Amino acid sequence: MSGETKDFTLITPTAEIADTTHGGRAKCLQRLVRLEIPVPRTVSLSFEAVHQIADGHRPDTARLLSAFGRQPLVSVRPSSEDPDWGGPGAVLNIGMNDERRAQLAEKLGQEAADALYLRFIIAYASDVARLDPEPFEEAMETGDPVAAALAAYDDEAGVPFPQDPAKQLAEVLRSMARAWEGVSARLLRQARGAPVDAGLGLVVQDMAHGLGAGESGSGIIRMIDKVTGAHQITGRYRRKTPAMRAMGRKGEELFLALDPRGTSMQDEAPELFDMIVDIADKCRHRLREEMEIKFTISEGQLRVLDAVRVQRGARANVNVAVALAEDGIISPREALLRVEPSSLTELLHTQVDPEAERDVILSGIAASPGGATGRLVFTARAAQTSASHEIPCILVRRETTPEDIRGMHAAQGIITERGGMTSHAAVIARGLGLPCVVGASGMQISVRKKTVTTADGRVFQEGDLVTLDGSAGKALAGAVPMLEPSLDEPFRKLMSWADEVRDIGIRANADTPQDAHMAHTFNADGIGLCRTEHMFFEPARLMVMREMIFTDNKADRQSALEQLLPMQREDFVELFRIMAGLPVCIRLFDPPLHEFLPSDREGLMGMAESLDLPLSDVTRRVESLSEFNPMLGMRGVRLGVTVPEIYDMQVRAIFEATVEASQQAGKAVVPEVMIPLVSAKREVELVKARIDAVAAAVRIETGVEFAYRLGVMVETPRAALRASEIASHASFLSFGTNDLTQMTYGLSRDDAGRFMGTYVSNGVFPEDPFHTLDKEGVGELLELGAARGRTTLPGIVLSVCGEHGGDPDTIAFCRQLGFDYVSCSPFRVPVARLAAAHLALKPAKPFNPEV
Repeated sequence: MSGETKDFTLITPTAEIADTTHGGRAKCLQRLVRLEIPVPRTVSLSFEAVHQIADGHRPDTARLLSAFGRQPLVSVRPSSEDPDWGGPGAVLNIGMNDERRAQLAEKLGQEAADALYLRFIIAYASDVARLDPEPFEEAMETGDPVAAALAAYDDEAGVPFPQDPAKQLAEVLRSMARAWEGVSARLLRQARGAPVDAGLGLVVQDMAHGLGAGESGSGIIRMIDKVTGAHQITGRYRRKTPAMRAMGRKGEELFLALDPRGTSMQDEAPELFDMIVDIADKCRHRLREEMEIKFTISEGQLRVLDAVRVQRGARANVNVAVALAEDGIISPREALLRVEPSSLTELLHTQVDPEAERDVILSGIAASPGGATGRLVFTARAAQTSASHEIPCILVRRETTPEDIRGMHAAQGIITERGGMTSHAAVIARGLGLPCVVGASGMQISVRKKTVTTADGRVFQEGDLVTLDGSAGKALAGAVPMLEPSLDEPFRKLMSWADEVRDIGIRANADTPQDAHMAHTFNADGIGLCRTEHMFFEPARLMVMREMIFTDNKADRQSALEQLLPMQREDFVELFRIMAGLPVCIRLFDPPLHEFLPSDREGLMGMAESLDLPLSDVTRRVESLSEFNPMLGMRGVRLGVTVPEIYDMQVRAIFEATVEASQQAGKAVVPEVMIPLVSAKREVELVKARIDAVAAAVRIETGVEFAYRLGVMVETPRAALRASEIASHASFLSFGTNDLTQMTYGLSRDDAGRFMGTYVSNGVFPEDPFHTLDKEGVGELLELGAARGRTTLPGIVLSVCGEHGGDPDTIAFCRQLGFDYVSCSPFRVPVARLAAAHLALKPAKPFNPEV
């Protein structure tokens, strides 16, 4: 048989083979043939042919086998369009029967012939005939395992083991085709990104056993380390000589390259070693990829059975892509597209070793990536104590509050029973770069007993060692091996290429100088959101803040604010210095005041002692400040209007820091001041008037002129709808999609995690809207707000500064609307930079809110 036939195609240099019709393995084998690499004769079955076999059509396997001579012995392997989609396992030695066994015994010896036949009988029985494996396991323990296996087949199947190679092949093809189209296999490959109608091709290849009288064996070679991507010859070579077969030995495992630990293929068969290295190098240059090559050697003759892309982690993938580009094999742009943006999280955080054994004790939402091992603690104070003794800890809470900030800083990771992707714990953890699992509802926490009871009834106490896998959303018992983060030269090179092509700014949400350092390390284009309230949670500042909130006397409040002013000014000076001329957008105070007040008896007692007041007075005052729905109550700009002294203090700190930082840098610093939670133009007018007055006062006091930009954080639907009015008093609009999503849906982002999984699985929402931006609802508000803001101020700067800002889909949406930048947590900045580069290199799909 030659060329193309009705059902099958012999793989030749000119045969019509394509990834989309015959699969990636078939196409790769054709490329190897074109490179004149010694590949055994191979026939490819198309997707359509395999689909017909699954539907019950019987292929002409006798005609197919005629391509392999009078006594065929073949293997069948899957060939899907993408190797990552998987497929049924390979079946080897098809064509083995009593006659072929006798022939091979004369050539290779009885032991080798029996081993090949037995292996095929067992594989055929389990994978094709679907028989119970136990009788065949027992057959292997007998004196004549082949005879016992044949008898077991007869008993279990009710018919003798098939001796006709054509029948064997027909059944193998039918079994593999139906396995691919089964429900379980379909769901599995869809989970890996395959389309519903993904096809499967099959390749039938002449067996090359790696057995014979001379140098014989089989092996796999890779030219890189799968973990790091470093150039290193890895793999194995199992050498099998006639003497070994005579002694019943399976073979001798050799290193490939010279190695002080033992004998190598390069020692024993240097010419063959050089040949396989040359083939690997040719594949790298001509196939433009690092390939894993499977080969056999029979009596000194080399055969390449297959070559597939080396399966590797993110770290190795970045190094390989950059190395291929630097060697001129691919372009830098192609190197960018070969690295998935989301995979970079593996490089930025310590990760749990994927190869390590794991004992999962609880599961939840993977809210912040990375891995950490530590002792369980149940309070922020316990976390701080643990950190002071240099004992790593994992903080477990029902849910976190701003009062837990110090403990979160001290912990190595965070677990909460409640919450979703934009809950307090999730947002803070991502900003800190800590692994975090939220919504772990299967556990029961007892803060009093200091225990966690898991879904399977196990009890873990404070001090027990656990490992948190924030990337997978799981906690594991005990300590598990880790992989350290990698921000090496290839990573920096890839990021520099990304910055050359991306066309949207990527800023970082940074609340403290430590956050700003991280943002600068990851080459953010500036700070897009500095949440000033996070500066108040240090112990010394928190008490002054509480005194300011607690008093209802304006003079006492002013006295407390005067103590906070230098603290804020110092932080802002440091932020400006770290960002070295890059823009810094500072959001004025936003959260409800009650968040800074203690909620438990211990905290109330401490505050009573500090203020020298009875506990009852403190309790009554705290209760009087509480609100039924604080997230929709006295917060944001409403504080700036009703308690204007707070914003006065903050903007004075910003402007005094501007003067000081400008003098230190020798050039003007231009801060961006952002008003949160606006819903009416008059709010902006009132706050802007006071900000302008403070700016004028600071100019007069310091004798220094400076400029600043005033903007609005669009977090309410009304602000988006009235953006044309609001824009008359703002130089920028930054859409805070966390609160905007919450208010558009009428959902609490902290509580939605309890039912969001049910909603998504039932198709109510396509995705969690706090995780992936809802383009049709919230997105339309962004589109309306942007368009209306531009009608008043055509050059107004537009951005997104919610947690959605680091999501590639959100970045794509913002690019389409012509936004200037997105802002996200520092650890998501590299992901966003690469995602923006991908989008610039790929054609965008038009946004249609009706679809």
